[in-house]
Amino acid sequence: MQRLTLAILLFLSLFGTLACASPVLLSAPSSGSVLNGQIELLEDIGGQLSIADMADPAVQGRFQAAAGRTSVGQSSNPWWIKLSLQRASDAPAQWWLEVGAVTLLDLQVFLPDAQGGWQTRQAGERVGFAEGRDHDYRRAVFSLPPLGEQPQTFYLRTYDPAGNSFPLRIWQLHDLEQLAKREHLILGLIYGVILALLLYNLFILLALRDRAYLWYVLTMAASLVFIASMSGHGFQYLWPNGPVPAWLDRITLPILVSLGILRFAQELLSTRATLRIAHTILNGCIAVYLLALAVNLAGYRSETGLLIGLIPIITVPTLLLSAAIRWKQGFTPALFYLLGYGSVLLSFVILVLRAAGVVQPGESTAYLFPLAVAAEAILFSFALAYRIQMLKQEKAEAVLQADREKTARLALAQASAADLQRSVELRTAELAATNERLRQREQELQHAAFHDPLTELPNRRCLVERCEAALANAKRHNQTVALLLIDLDHFKPINDRYGHDAGDQMLQAIAQRLRDHVRAGDAVARLGGDEFAVLICGADAEEHARDIARRLIAELAKPVSYGAERLTVTISIGVALYPQHAHTFTSLYKAADEMLYKVKARGRSGSAVCGEGGELSSSARLHLDVLNVPSGLS
Repeated sequence: MQRLTLAILLFLSLFGTLACASPVLLSAPSSGSVLNGQIELLEDIGGQLSIADMADPAVQGRFQAAAGRTSVGQSSNPWWIKLSLQRASDAPAQWWLEVGAVTLLDLQVFLPDAQGGWQTRQAGERVGFAEGRDHDYRRAVFSLPPLGEQPQTFYLRTYDPAGNSFPLRIWQLHDLEQLAKREHLILGLIYGVILALLLYNLFILLALRDRAYLWYVLTMAASLVFIASMSGHGFQYLWPNGPVPAWLDRITLPILVSLGILRFAQELLSTRATLRIAHTILNGCIAVYLLALAVNLAGYRSETGLLIGLIPIITVPTLLLSAAIRWKQGFTPALFYLLGYGSVLLSFVILVLRAAGVVQPGESTAYLFPLAVAAEAILFSFALAYRIQMLKQEKAEAVLQADREKTARLALAQASAADLQRSVELRTAELAATNERLRQREQELQHAAFHDPLTELPNRRCLVERCEAALANAKRHNQTVALLLIDLDHFKPINDRYGHDAGDQMLQAIAQRLRDHVRAGDAVARLGGDEFAVLICGADAEEHARDIARRLIAELAKPVSYGAERLTVTISIGVALYPQHAHTFTSLYKAADEMLYKVKARGRSGSAVCGEGGELSSSARLHLDVLNVPSGLS
């Protein structure tokens, strides 16, 4: 029962095919004939149909005559093409089917096999060049099974959201090869003209470094690759070993060409300086083209195709109007640009109309775009050459004018040479005096930033920098650094009893005694109030620090005369050493400060070195604290 049902369905499908589609009768002169007048089309809404569904009479009933159409324009749905062929008794049995859409995204050809099934051939930009055809030709060509005198039906499925086109022709192989030779000759001449102009202007670019030439070269290079892509030679020779990459497809390449044309127009016509509004509009269009490029690379082919079809609504009038205005302003290269862009514009309009299905692909438009680009390359090259000539004339006039002005300035300079010399000498003297005042002021500011104004000793900021440098040097040379913090005991009663003048005199005397009792290489600083510091470096820093501490306790405690009064203070000193007690200035200062307060706590007037009383360094105390922290493992 299943076999009987299947046989009935196949019979009904064949009957429906014969009833609805008039087969193409092939005779010997049929080679090269266009088949689109006798094909049927079916829009596959949602892309649900497969080749097995073609046996369904309901599906067959949905096919409509193409009426010669070779394109259905942009469509988000696949389209099925039905073609029936039979040969006359005197015609060859072997034929080749050409699908003329060289930039189609996805094409499937279904050929009947000997077992009553279907052989599927995948073509289009999603597969490699050789995989998508049976003959080495720029367009997709498929070898059909031997035809008999009874009709055979073939199906094609085409899908391209950017525009479905399917010009079909039937060939004998030797006729197709003759056509390929003629096409190679025509397109080779076009490629040669564009490439020759591109190389010529590339050499000029390397010599002149002019941005207009740069964008000309880039535009022509993109146009050359675009022509190769549109003709099928790009797929055949440039990227034959796999699917067409997204950055070389029929959407990306025209975007790159359009970007080059816009930037070339901006540079050639100098829109930034002469047509600011047009320049801004073109910048906006360039941004939209870049957005369209990103959208296409993200996989939204249909949306990108619609977007680049709408952008010319703005770019075309802007470019044409800009070129016309510049021409009216006397800029002759704008006329060449107008003619060149107009030729490409016409071809672009026809390409867009072909993609939209308004204009059907055919021999009359096959070479229109390559010829337009060749004409554009020639006219743009003329524009650049004329522009260079104008620039040379402008430069010559500018040089001549400069010579006149130079002669006049020289005469004027010679007439007032004496006055100028006196003015220069006066100004030079003023500048020298100003520079000397600035240098002195800078020195004063530098000194004020790093010295205590009362005692003229270095201040805390200076001590910090000196100490950090000393610590780094000691680390490199494995030496010791000692920091002594010195505090005056019972200093506040002097200020309270005798006034701040007495206190200032006491501090100045202490500062002088500190200078007198330390080595030249050691640093003395006033940290603020009655607190001082001494920084000692070198291999004997520890021994010298102890010695200085003993001497300073005696020397600094000597009376200071203030009028008839003899003012006295005692001294407390805290000492910390690197690397024994600390490794940074902050920790070294903290250790010395702890020793200072230890001296004060035991009665003042003395010194204490960190570690002498059993104290641990800050790093040792931190290590001990870590060891005493419960581990949580017990």
